[in-house]
Amino acid sequence: MTEYFELLGIPRSLHLSLDVLQQRYYELSRQFHPDRFMRSPEAERQKALDLSSTLNDAYRTLKDPLKRAMYVLSQEGFDVGEQRSKDVPPELLEEVFELNMALEEMRGGDDSARPQLETAEKNFTNMLTEVDRQLEVLFEQYDHAQSRDKLTEIRGALNRRKYIQNLVDEVRKSLAPSP
Repeated sequence: MTEYFELLGIPRSLHLSLDVLQQRYYELSRQFHPDRFMRSPEAERQKALDLSSTLNDAYRTLKDPLKRAMYVLSQEGFDVGEQRSKDVPPELLEEVFELNMALEEMRGGDDSARPQLETAEKNFTNMLTEVDRQLEVLFEQYDHAQSRDKLTEIRGALNRRKYIQNLVDEVRKSLAPSP
């Protein structure tokens, strides 16, 4: 499997200049675009097509800070599989319990839970913002130290973020008007 940072010729880092990333992507896209190989032998055309596809995957992955972090974690051998419900961050247990009760009330047609859900949405959105700030700091620390301990912290923060994002999505779905 092609290493994305290497393919794009940029340093492996969780903090990237998106301008540099985009510039490298465009340069390589032009250089290896399959249309440039239309008159080449089949093997070269296929190689250009494969490289172009990998280049697109690399760009999509590395331009998003969360996907980039997940990519680095997976490259370093960390399990980045699906969040399991047993992985509820302990500090959220009570809020999640109350949220689930309010969601059940809303699903049962009891609109009196709406204010509680709106408050929960604000709280969870604020938590996402805080986790994103924490990730920024962790990304910078990792780039300086390149330590597995920092990657472990990043993985924990990403899991927490994903869990909170799922809560936000669930609340928004329940608050959305029915079709």
